[in-house]
Amino acid sequence: MTPSSTSQTPGRHLVFTFPPPSPPPEETDVGLHLHHRRRRIALYSHDAQGLGHIRRNLAIAGALAATGPTEPVPEILLVTGAPATATLLAPPGGDFLILPALGKDLDGTYRARTLAAPLAALIELRSRILLAALTTFDPDLLIVDKVPRGAAGELEPALAALRTMGRARCVLGLRDILDAAGPARRQWRQDRANEAVAHYYDAVWVYGDPHVFDPVAEYAMAPVVAGRTTYTGYLGHGRPAVAAVAHPEVLPPYDLCLVGGGQDGLGLAHSFVQARLPRGHVGVVVAGPYMAAEDRHALDRLAGDRADMSVLGSVDDAERLTAGATSVVAMGGYNTICEILAQGSRALIVPRTRPRTEQLVRAERLAARGLVEMMHPDHLTPRHLGNWLGAGGDRRSDVASGIDLHGLARIPALADSLLGAPTMASGRRSWRREVVDVAV
Repeated sequence: MTPSSTSQTPGRHLVFTFPPPSPPPEETDVGLHLHHRRRRIALYSHDAQGLGHIRRNLAIAGALAATGPTEPVPEILLVTGAPATATLLAPPGGDFLILPALGKDLDGTYRARTLAAPLAALIELRSRILLAALTTFDPDLLIVDKVPRGAAGELEPALAALRTMGRARCVLGLRDILDAAGPARRQWRQDRANEAVAHYYDAVWVYGDPHVFDPVAEYAMAPVVAGRTTYTGYLGHGRPAVAAVAHPEVLPPYDLCLVGGGQDGLGLAHSFVQARLPRGHVGVVVAGPYMAAEDRHALDRLAGDRADMSVLGSVDDAERLTAGATSVVAMGGYNTICEILAQGSRALIVPRTRPRTEQLVRAERLAARGLVEMMHPDHLTPRHLGNWLGAGGDRRSDVASGIDLHGLARIPALADSLLGAPTMASGRRSWRREVVDVAV
C-alpha cells in the first residue's frame, strides 16, 4: 500500500491508493497455491466501548493458533477499533490492524473518539480501510464479532467484496446476551441483521450456553439465523494459562475490583476503595485503560488515604489477578464473567445498566443459578460492599458442572468444518445462490 501523492501543500489532502486484490491463480496452479498457502484468518471487532469485543476475539484467535506440532500456524489478522489493543499480545502468527477509534455516548450513539471528524466521515474512512485490508489479506475465514454489517454498516463493502472473491467463509460471532429482549429485537431489525446473515454468513456462533440464555429464541431471530447457529459454550476454559498467584505488586490475601475498560466504572471503583475490607486483606482496583484522567486522579487520591488499598491501571494479567483473589467485585462484562466462572471465583457482579442492559440480564441469569451474586448499581454503597466482602465464603469450585465453559476447545473444529472441504473453481470457492426466509 503506497501513497499516490506525498504532497505536503497546506490545504491539500494526502491521497492513498491501494492495489486491487491479487487475481486468483489459474486453475492449473490451484493445487500448488493451496499447498503453500497457510490458512489465513481475520477477526473483526468494532470496539466502540471497552475491550470486550477484542478480548473475545483474542481468546478465539489464540485457540485457532494452537495447532498441532506438524501443522503450520495460521496467519491471523485482528482488525479492531480499540486503541488500547497496542498493549495486548497477539497470538502466534497474529498481528493487529487498529482502526481510527469510535466512541459511544450514554445513549448508545457512536461518535469519533479522538479525531475531529463527523461520524459519517469516520465510518467512510474505516470502511475504506476495511475493504482494502480484507480484500488484500484475502482470508480463508472471517469472524465478525456481534455486528453483522459492522458499526454503522462499515463492514458491508468488504463483506460483499469477499463474497465476490469467493474464498472466505464468514462467521458471525455473538456473545451470549446482546441486550434486553425488546431493545435487542429492535436493534436486530434496524441493522437488517437477518438479511446480512442470509447474504454474507455461512455460520453463526453463539459464545454461550442456551440453558442460561438462548438469543435465537429470546430475540425471535429468523429461521435463516437459527439454521446456521451453533452454541459453542462460554469462552471460559482454555484462556491464557494462569496460576493462583498474585500480581507482582500484590500479596494475598486480597480482594479485587474490576471495572472493565474503565470509562463508566468510576462509581463501582469509588465505592470499593471506601469499603471496609476483611481483617488482614488488601484491596486492588484495576481502573482500566479508558478511565478518564481526572477520574483516575480522583480515585488515586481516595485510595492514597489507605495503606490497604492500591489502584492499578491497564494490566496484561487480569486473569492472574482474578485467580489469586479471595473475592472479586466486578462489572458484568462477558470476558470478566468467563474468567470468574472458569476459575470458580467468589464474585459479586455490579452490572452496567446503560446504554444496554446486557450485563444486568447476564448477572440476573447467572445469579439465579447460584453461579455469582449480584448487586444492582442503584443499591451500591461502600457499606453494602464492605458487608459482602466481610461475609466471606468459599470459592465456587464446582461451577464447571453447572454451565458449559468449553467454547474455546470447540472453535477449532468448527472452523475446520467450514474450511475442510471447499468446492473449488479456479482457486475460488463457488457459491450457491440462496433464496431464504429472513422474516422476523
